[in-house]
Amino acid sequence: MIEKFKQFKQFLHRMKTEMDALYIALQDPRTPWYAKAIAGFVVAYALSPIDLIPDFVPVLGLLDDLLIVNLGAWLVIKLIPKDLMAEFRTTSALRPSPVFIWVGTGIVVVTWVLVAVLLGWWIATHPFW
Repeated sequence: MIEKFKQFKQFLHRMKTEMDALYIALQDPRTPWYAKAIAGFVVAYALSPIDLIPDFVPVLGLLDDLLIVNLGAWLVIKLIPKDLMAEFRTTSALRPSPVFIWVGTGIVVVTWVLVAVLLGWWIATHPFW
């Protein structure tokens, strides 16, 4: 049981490093434009409240997010030259904390607050009875 937990923790650390390396790659001018375009699409899809399959559909709603985001990240990594990606991974491992987590979290929180405010306004101005 403890061994599985350690493996899972290592997997999460690798994923954090990979996502941070992709964030660094998006900012680097040496990254090919097509890799940046696909990465932009993947990030926009991951942060968007609109999905191909709505999240309230059991299993499938979350599965499409999992597949599209992971396959997109894998494709972007494959499109970036290996030596460049290795440099980004090294830079990521040396950084104290990935900035994109806070930026992404902020975007999601602001979006949901805006949706809640607009929904509250609409309900207040359009009574059901």
